[in-house]
Amino acid sequence: MRNTIASLFPHVDEIPAEYRIDSPIRQDHYLVDGELRRWPGPFREVLSPVWVKEDGGLARKCIGYFPELTEDAALETLSVAVRAYDNGRGEWPTLSVGERIRCVQRFTRALLEKREPIVRLLMWEIGKSFREAEREFDRAVAYIRETIEALKELDRVSSRFVIQQGIIGQIRRAPLGVVLCMGPYNFPLYETFTTLIPSLIMGNTLVLKPPRFGVLLFHPLLDAFRDSFPAGVVNTVYGDGETVVTPLLASGRVDVLAFIGTNRVADGLRRTHPRPHRLRCVLGLDAKNPAIILPDADIDLAAAECIRGSLTYNGQRCTALKILFVHRRIADAFLGKMAKGIAALRCGMPWEEGVTVTPLPEPEKPDYLCGLIGDARGFGARVVNPGGGTAVASFFYPALLYPVTPQMRLYTEEQFGPVIPVVPFDDIREPVEYVVNSNYGQQASIFGRDTDQIAQLVDALVNQVCRININSQCQRSPDTFPFNGRKDSAEGTQSVSDALRVFSIRIVVSARDTDENREIITSIVRERKSHFLSTDFIL
Repeated sequence: MRNTIASLFPHVDEIPAEYRIDSPIRQDHYLVDGELRRWPGPFREVLSPVWVKEDGGLARKCIGYFPELTEDAALETLSVAVRAYDNGRGEWPTLSVGERIRCVQRFTRALLEKREPIVRLLMWEIGKSFREAEREFDRAVAYIRETIEALKELDRVSSRFVIQQGIIGQIRRAPLGVVLCMGPYNFPLYETFTTLIPSLIMGNTLVLKPPRFGVLLFHPLLDAFRDSFPAGVVNTVYGDGETVVTPLLASGRVDVLAFIGTNRVADGLRRTHPRPHRLRCVLGLDAKNPAIILPDADIDLAAAECIRGSLTYNGQRCTALKILFVHRRIADAFLGKMAKGIAALRCGMPWEEGVTVTPLPEPEKPDYLCGLIGDARGFGARVVNPGGGTAVASFFYPALLYPVTPQMRLYTEEQFGPVIPVVPFDDIREPVEYVVNSNYGQQASIFGRDTDQIAQLVDALVNQVCRININSQCQRSPDTFPFNGRKDSAEGTQSVSDALRVFSIRIVVSARDTDENREIITSIVRERKSHFLSTDFIL
């Protein structure tokens, strides 16, 4: 198996020309105050998870460099964002909703022109397959368009006045301030945009810190940000988190933290802020989503969904199925289907047609996953599928482990990779107790036909997780559905309409219902003297 995996890595001349990065990309500037400022300091090398064959063996391919900003440079970008917001008096937060929408639409048109280089960088920076990279880009564009339509609808509802108990009022939403936006490496474009776009369109200014892996793919977008929004509205920082992120929060001038990552990092960031009660947090965090396969489940369907749910993009999704509870009566049959399905998956480089299993972007991840498997084996688990757990360089062949028990790290740790722990159970109270006692509460999947048992599980889990999927894998889509979590899995709800609300606050302008006040309000509205007090209807 090791030789087979090693053979997957190409010589440079074997890479199709349309997917190559022939020369490293040197990003020598960053966006601040509406200009692409050249960085005179040190740079960080970007090494791809795609290793290439050389005379001396396998070597990681360098695909580019990006600036390593200093604390002073990072604080300057924050000062620019603070000045652009100007306590809500800046150009961007005082623009009308229609004008902000037009800016985002202009950005979307520019984004579409960058599809090809961004898709290529998704492949090279994070090892995402070509088809998955295309889907991520297209989904990001769709999310922007859905956000625009949701804001139009929200603004239509807010465009009328209400009269209650002798008070005339108009209730609209206003921005919160300066947002620090930090997306994850597994969906660096789409997931970043699920916080960046709603925060922007609601009138906030922001500092964007690209994820640890997936930095260069924002390089083609810097011009688009600069040309689509007023100066200082979007600013970028690059470098080590301790150097550039900690000082931003410690300054106390960040109003909203939009972060997708681990709860440990999120807690540390929140504690850095000197006034944490004034810091609104929108967090997408860890998950250990279980699947519960009942004895009457359609085993073919359950196995197919569990393979997709646990191994799509190598299991590197917060919504991935991370632990499978299978009734002991059908465990052997289910494991057989799973092993057969894993063997049928195509392994290879991101540009290869139909590939599912690709190299991992985190250099330390293969050793970590091997450690989890070694720990499980020490407590009696076995790797069910042939070759499971074999690692060469950045490639890790998926491993199906059974039986997994509470003593093993895999029982509670989020592996975030292609390792599938399977736990046998005899009574449905066992997986329910697992979910109740888990630190995480994002989603769960139930596979079965018995409506009494499914209903019992739904009622048991509905107050533990935030989405229950029946006979299907865990997932985020459609983006109009709420996406959130309990416990250590999330804070704040992310969906198209919910995100608009979480990045804004409801504001009321009111007056007593008198003839004079009616005339004042009518004059302001009729003569369009205010962006806020308005009955304009956006089509």
